[in-house]
Formats: sequence, structure tokens, C-alpha cells
Amino acid sequence: MTTSDAWSARVDRKTLDGPEGMDRRVILLSSQDNVCVACTDLPAGDLVRIDGTAVLLSKGIPLGHKLARRPIKAGEKIYKYGAPIGTATRDIAPGAHVHLHNLQSDYIPSFGTEGIDSGAGGRGA
Repeated sequence: MTTSDAWSARVDRKTLDGPEGMDRRVILLSSQDNVCVACTDLPAGDLVRIDGTAVLLSKGIPLGHKLARRPIKAGEKIYKYGAPIGTATRDIAPGAHVHLHNLQSDYIPSFGTEGIDSGAGGRGA
């Protein structure tokens, strides 16, 4: 099966007709952005068209989350809404999920959930 056949088998043709070569299931907020935003949950294994190129998603992307529009190098600024929102902490492949695991905010501290007690202990009354 060719890439073209795989594309046709996995994606309804209506999703291909988004603006500027973008899949209708993602939105590009500014032409300066190096990420786009999922308009629906995107399951792993789906093909998504980004800037006219079919990209196979290795992992699912939740609704409202960012995915890389092109390769992003570690240390490179991440742009959303045409403005820098943070810095890549590792190399990010096109179509990869961009979130706290590979993005450091330049404005506020980024915290994970590691080491947080999920019980009521430590909270004020």
C-alpha cells in the first residue's frame, strides 16, 4: 500500500480541505506559529495534513493541545498566536504532541504532578 493509499484509507477526504493545506481537525492560529492546535481528539496512528504534508501521529493528541507544525530543535522558541510561549526542552518531530514534557514556559514555572500528594494532607483548612 502506498502512502497515498494509506492516507485515503485512514482519513475522510473532507478533512483534507482545510485552509492553507491544513487538516480540518487542526487549526493554525498564526502563520508565524510552529505549532497548530487539535480541534478534536486525534488518535495515534491517524494521518494529519500539516502544511500540505501527511504526518502520521505516533501518539494521540487531545482536543485543544498543540502539535508541532515542523521539526523543532531543543532550545528553539515555541510560537502560538504569533508570540513565543516557551522553549522546547528537546527535539520535537512534526506532528508530535507539544506540552509540558517537551516545553518549558518562559513566563511561569512549569510543574509536573510527580511527588504531589493526592490526599488532603499539606493543604490548608
